[in-house]
Amino acid sequence: MKTTRRVQRILANYEGETPGVKAQLNRLLMTGKLAGTGRMIILPVDQGFEHGPARSFAPNPDGYDPHYHYRLAIDAGLSAYAAPLGMLEAGADTFAGQIPTILKCNSANSLMSDGCGKNQAVTASVDDALRLGAAAIGFTIYPGSDCALEMFEEIVEMRREAAAKGVATVIWSYPRGEGITKPGETAIDVAAYAAQIAAQIGAHVIKIKLSSDHVMLPEARDVYEAQGIDIASQAARVRHCMQAAFGGRRIVVFSGGAKKNESSVYDDARAIRDGGGNGSIIGRNTFQRPRGEALEMLAKLADIYKGRA
Repeated sequence: MKTTRRVQRILANYEGETPGVKAQLNRLLMTGKLAGTGRMIILPVDQGFEHGPARSFAPNPDGYDPHYHYRLAIDAGLSAYAAPLGMLEAGADTFAGQIPTILKCNSANSLMSDGCGKNQAVTASVDDALRLGAAAIGFTIYPGSDCALEMFEEIVEMRREAAAKGVATVIWSYPRGEGITKPGETAIDVAAYAAQIAAQIGAHVIKIKLSSDHVMLPEARDVYEAQGIDIASQAARVRHCMQAAFGGRRIVVFSGGAKKNESSVYDDARAIRDGGGNGSIIGRNTFQRPRGEALEMLAKLADIYKGRA
C-alpha cells in the first residue's frame, strides 16, 4: 500500500512504536475517499449494545443487519468500520479485506442501575482482533468515573499486548461519572483533559466529543482566563483539544453524537477541519438515515474535509 508525505509525517509522530502498529495506522489513513489526506471518517456501530436495538436501528430497520453497516462503510469510501465482537463476526468473512475494521473491546449497556458506577465490561480480546483481521482495537474510558482507574489499567495492558502483536489502539475518551457534572461532560477543559489522558495511556487514535465553551473546573477556569485561551468558537475548541493531544502529535477524531439536522453535522465537520482535527467518527447521524441519504451525507463530509465544501 502506498503512502503520502502527509501520512508519513503523521506516522513519524509515533516514535518508538512497532512497525506493525504503524502499518495499521497507515492502512487506516490510506483507505477510502480521504486516503492520504491525514483525515479520516469512521463508522462506529456499537449503539445496539450501548443503547438497545430499537433505539439504535428502528429509525432505519436495515441497520438491524450487520452486513448493512459493512456495505455502508465500504460504499461510502470510509476509512474504517468499528463495532463490537458480534457485529464484526457477523460479516467478517463476507467483507474480509474490503475495509479496515476496529474491534470495540469493551461495552456498557442501558439496563444497569445508576448505582453501578460508570464502567464498561471487557467483551473482546486482542486475539479476537487478530482472528478477524482488524486494524485496531477500540476501548472506552470514562475519565471522572469512580471506575476510571480500573479502566485505565485495563486498556494499558491490552494496548501493550496489541502493540506487541502489531495492532493499533483507538481510545474512546468520554468524561462521565461521579466526578463530572452533566454540563462538564462536554466542557472544553474536561474534553481537553480527556484527550490528554488518552494520549498519556498510549492511544494511537483518540476519540472525543466536540465541546462547549463551558469550563467545569474552577482551577482550570482561572488558567483559561489568565492565559487568554481562545475557546469562543468550535474550531478554536478543536484546536485546543489537538494541543492537548501532544501538540497534535496524535490522531484525534470527534464523535457525531445523537442524530441531528444535516447542517449541524456539516458545521461540525468544518469546525473539526478548521481546528486541525483529523476527522469524524459518525454513527447514528448516518446509519439512522435511509441509505441514499447516508451516502450523500458521507460524500459531502469527505468533500468538506478535502476543503471542497
